[in-house]
Amino acid sequence: MNGDSFLLDTNIVIGLFSNDPFIVGKISVSKEVYTPVIVIGELYFGATQSTKRDENKNRIKALIENSNILNCTPTTGSFYGIIKATLKSKGNPIPENDIWIAALAKEHNLSLVTRDKHFDFVEGINLAKW
Repeated sequence: MNGDSFLLDTNIVIGLFSNDPFIVGKISVSKEVYTPVIVIGELYFGATQSTKRDENKNRIKALIENSNILNCTPTTGSFYGIIKATLKSKGNPIPENDIWIAALAKEHNLSLVTRDKHFDFVEGINLAKW
């Protein structure tokens, strides 16, 4: 996996679901696009809280069927521990799920696509701000 390969954060997938033309365009020309299983969980959580539960759950199911989903492994856990310890030592905590997403990006050497600024605190990951 390399520079033309991307790992999508939840806010990017939501933009994709909203047909954000910039995100749709970037994804259409990307070599490989991956979605973390953590993002799937966050999307399902959002769907259960929405007024369009069935519609949103169907979008998530379609995403799963048409995407490369990355699951966590013991190696992901190792990266998670390093990232969390580094963030804690510098006084820059970020949400737990985002630490897992960053760990997957590091493990697979993928550029993490996000609109969240707190990923700037994570050392050693490539960020793409779409």
